[in-house]
Amino acid sequence: VQLQASGGGLVQVGGSLRISCESSERTSRAYAMGWFRQPPGKEREFVASINCYGGDRNYADSVKGRFTVSRDSFKTMFLQMNSLKPEDTAVYYCAAVRGCGVSVLRNAYNNWGQGTLVTVSS
Repeated sequence: VQLQASGGGLVQVGGSLRISCESSERTSRAYAMGWFRQPPGKEREFVASINCYGGDRNYADSVKGRFTVSRDSFKTMFLQMNSLKPEDTAVYYCAAVRGCGVSVLRNAYNNWGQGTLVTVSS
């Protein structure tokens, strides 16, 4: 499956942004999916994940209560980001793996999108 992330941009501290990940084929009920991010000069890190049905979700502690991952019934996953902070600045990547079990591990995913840049300015 091919993935394409979009919706990144420049936002002020405290603002909101929603990014999307569109798949080349149906992923609902077939693929678990996740969001990862790579801040400038740092390693790629887990942000959020969602199982193939959309009912089981995990979040990194740094985004709990501020970010919400969701997916539609066909092939798009979303990440709603509220109360954004400068430390949320990063390239955000979406990932997918066939199956329903949700994972927080980067190496559990074998399909990756190209990334979308989110910049939070103070």
